[in-house]
Amino acid sequence: MPRLKIGELPDDKPVKVSTELPAAVHRDLIAYAEALKRQGGQVVDPTKLIAPMLARFMATDRGFSKLKREGHVPAAEEGQ
Repeated sequence: MPRLKIGELPDDKPVKVSTELPAAVHRDLIAYAEALKRQGGQVVDPTKLIAPMLARFMATDRGFSKLKREGHVPAAEEGQ
């Protein structure tokens, strides 16, 4: 089985965000959580995958990283 980009989920203080997802995205989150369970035995609520997936996306977006480095995007503050 190929390694998944999202592994162990950190235990971090959450910030509540409410949003709607397309049904296809929700189905894929469920499938991803099942793949994590098969890969490492970790049982994960599919909604808990959204934050690390968004973080991974932003961390690997070269354009966004460049804007942050150049100061065009405010840096995230600790504790937020």
